[in-house]
Order: sequence, then structure tokens, then C-alpha cells
Amino acid sequence: MSKSESGEYQSLRPQPGPIGELFAPVAGFGVTLSSMFRPTVTEQYPREKVPTQRRFHGRHQLNRYADGLEKCIGCELCAWACPADAIYVEGASNAALPENAGLQVNADDSQGAHMSPGERYGGVYQINYLRCIFCGLCIEACPTRALTMTNDFELAGKTRAGMIYEKQDLLAPLSEGMLAAPHPMVEGSTDTNYYSGDVLGPTAAQVDWVREHRPDDETLDAADAVASGRAPAPEQRQHELRPDEGPGAAERSAGAASVGSVRVLASDAAGSNRPGVTA
Repeated sequence: MSKSESGEYQSLRPQPGPIGELFAPVAGFGVTLSSMFRPTVTEQYPREKVPTQRRFHGRHQLNRYADGLEKCIGCELCAWACPADAIYVEGASNAALPENAGLQVNADDSQGAHMSPGERYGGVYQINYLRCIFCGLCIEACPTRALTMTNDFELAGKTRAGMIYEKQDLLAPLSEGMLAAPHPMVEGSTDTNYYSGDVLGPTAAQVDWVREHRPDDETLDAADAVASGRAPAPEQRQHELRPDEGPGAAERSAGAASVGSVRVLASDAAGSNRPGVTA
């Protein structure tokens, strides 16, 4: 607006002419009419699934280090940052692991068994997807980049308890060459070496420790190949939605069974072919 010599305010925007004023009441339909002759952009979901954007906020994942240790240190910062109170975490001490009976395990000590580098790990980790708003504040708060978000968006279930994803539902699977935890940290290293990305894979000492304590561990051969240089360093894998390992405690208490990405009630799984709900 500007002020004229007569003291009246005048608009700085160009005013429509007589024809513009005539069609002004129906000018808004111009967008509708122009869109009628354009190709449709309707996605035929679920028959055709369009890939999401790279930074899409989908289901969460708890990541691992290259030697198989978990990145989550049970600090609970993600739970504090969650505005919907959808995350519940209980930290546990590595020193309390059965393999460390009688040992003194510290944050800067690579001896003894560890689930994650340092003193603590996430003993209990739950995300209630009935509350989660997928804002991403939890992954911003994570100091070790343990928690990230995948592109999985197909989250559904028959029971409310079944929508509480637990640690085994969120933890990234072991890649080829990773060594299953618990086991010692890389010899001579501290938790800072892990946070800095200095650990590139399992070592021979770690493989020997697991072979002594768990000789039947299925990850020994692949980890030994990486430690000896016969195989490349492992790469991070994305968690499969509802893996075949079975239901978590919340689903078991709700009487549900999990097979792959299809979840059905236990009663249906026993004697019925009725399809379940994709999770």
C-alpha cells in the first residue's frame, strides 16, 4: 500500500482490468480446469509400490558396529527426546553379563564380554508405534548413531500389544562377517575408537574368545574369514520387517504369532488359513 497526495492509500499490486474483473469470481477454477488435462499421478498402492524418498521417516532400526557389537549404550536420550512418549529404554551394565562373573569391566577396558562398547547397553528397548509420530527427534538425540529410521512404512497389526516393537524387532541383523555378541571389544581399543569409526571388523582375538565360550556359534566361520583377511569387512544391513525369529514378549503375551512379515493370531495359525495382517 502507498499513500497518495490526497491522503488515501492505494494498492501497489496491479489492478485487474474490466475483463479480469468479469472472470474474477471463477478465476479459482482455472487451476482445476488446467489439472483436468494433465496425466493422473494417483499411486496404485498396494498393487504398485513407489519407492520413498531417501530421507523418509519410517520404521526405526538399532544399528551395530562392524565387529557385531550394538551401538545402543542405553543412555535413554531418545526416550527423553520423544514428544509422544513412545520409546521406553532400560539400560543394563556390561559388567553384569554372566560371562563377566568375577571380572571388573570398565568403559576403557577391552577385556571381558560386551554387548556394546563401554559400560552400558540397551537391555530393554521398546517403541510403541501406536504413539510414534515419526518426527525423527529420537535419532537426532542419539549420541552414537545407534538409532536411525528406515524406509519401511507398512506398519499394521491386529492387537495393540503387537504394535509395541521390542529390541529383537528393531535390532539390525548380523551381516556376513560380524561376530555375535557378547564378546570383548577390539583389543587395545576404547569406546571412543568405536564412536570414531575406527573399528572395521572382528579381530582374531575376538574370534578366539567366542570360540572358547560359544564353540557352536554360527557366526564364527564368517568372522574368522574377515579377521584373517580372506573376506571383506562386513557392511550394515537393514532389518527385515518382523523377521522369522518369532514374536517378541509383547506379542507372546497377546497370543500372537509372527511369521516373516505376516502376523496371524496363534489360534488361526494352528487351524485356519485365514490371512493375517501385514506388519
